[in-house]
Amino acid sequence: MNEFVPSNSLINPFRKMEFAIQNTWDSNPVDHDPIRISFSDGKSGLRMEVSGPFFNDPAAPPGEPGIAFPGLWNYEVVESFFLDSTKENYLEVELCPHGQHLILLLSGVGNAFYQQLPIYFTTTKSGDRWTGEAVIPWTYFPPNVDKMNSYAIHGSGAARTYEALYPIPKADILEGQQPNLYGKHLKALYADRYPLYVS
Repeated sequence: MNEFVPSNSLINPFRKMEFAIQNTWDSNPVDHDPIRISFSDGKSGLRMEVSGPFFNDPAAPPGEPGIAFPGLWNYEVVESFFLDSTKENYLEVELCPHGQHLILLLSGVGNAFYQQLPIYFTTTKSGDRWTGEAVIPWTYFPPNVDKMNSYAIHGSGAARTYEALYPIPKADILEGQQPNLYGKHLKALYADRYPLYVS
C-alpha cells in the first residue's frame, strides 16, 4: 500500500474544515438539525469528528463498540469517501453512533482490497444527540486524494433516509433513480465535485 503524505498546506498549518449535511442524496433539505462533520490534523492521522441527532433507527449492530463491523452501512451511520481521482482508488470511512466502524480501501467500482482496518474511534450519546471522534491513519489514504463526499444514513424500511454533503442536483436525477452511496457510482454521486484539500 502506498503511504499518504499530506501536502504542506495540511501540515503547516492544517486548517480545521467543518461541514454540515443539509440535503438528502437527491437535493431535498433535511427535516432535522444536520449531521456535522469536521476534519483536522490528528498528528498520526486525519481526525474526523461527527455530531448530530441520534435516531437509534435501526437498533444497534450486534458488534462490540470500537471494533470494525462488516455491513455497517445497513445501520445508522455517517460515511466519508476520500478519492484519488487519477486512479479511482478511494478510502471509505463508516462511523456508527453505537461505536462500531468500518474502514475499506477500494480500487474502482466496489473492489475492496482492504477491509475492517483498525482505527481509534469513540462515541458519546446523550439523549437524542451523539458525538464521535475517529483518527484515520495517514497511511490508509490513497497517495493523491483530491476529492471527497460525506453521507448520513438512518431509518428502516421505507423510512430509510440517505443524506449527502454534496447531493445530486435535481436536474441530473434520472427517473426512478435510487441512492447508491457505497462507492459504486462515485461520479454520479458527485464525490468528485469537491477537492479535499483547499489552499
